[in-house]
Amino acid sequence: MMKKDTMTNTLPLRIKTPALWAEAVLENPNALLSDQVYLEKKAANNALEFLNLWPGPQAPVHWLSSVASIARDETQHMQMVLKLLEKKGGRLEPVHKNPYANDLRTLIRKGKGQQDLADRLLVSALIEARSCERFIRLSESAADMDLARFYKSLVSSENGHYKMFVEMAKKVLKPKEVEVRWDKLLDEEAAIIEKQPVGFKIHSGWRAV
Repeated sequence: MMKKDTMTNTLPLRIKTPALWAEAVLENPNALLSDQVYLEKKAANNALEFLNLWPGPQAPVHWLSSVASIARDETQHMQMVLKLLEKKGGRLEPVHKNPYANDLRTLIRKGKGQQDLADRLLVSALIEARSCERFIRLSESAADMDLARFYKSLVSSENGHYKMFVEMAKKVLKPKEVEVRWDKLLDEEAAIIEKQPVGFKIHSGWRAV
């Protein structure tokens, strides 16, 4: 298993997920995997949306290749989760909701041009950073070696994605403006993740003990 907190200490998140969260959600690993299938699907679609938000020759250097790379990674992750879910005898739940992501998207300054686009990128970065941290927690706590190895295998990719989204935002707005906005959104994310309901989800909350 991964040595504890080797990467979580480098993530910019304001609040860390306690080990008790991972222990609780791993009581129903198939529900957790089903949730993740939808998250990976949404992440792939989200990356592809950035092709349309800044398409063609106007896009900064490496913009299109970056979002295409992220979409490819997320699609591969979705395939990996589906295979693991099938191996574990689970099934894909027919309905899916992600209140965490929905709450984060209320922070986007919609209709504000480049601020809107930068916020979308930074919200995507927040989701990737939190997912990275959650995968670390799961890899540390999973007694099932298949699950532990699987979650560990996703950490580096999620870490790279969050950094890439932040750098992309700095192509939309001035770097200093992005840094100030990022700092504020990190505070908002901490409040949002703490209020999430308990459940067998990658972005669920935890019950205080």
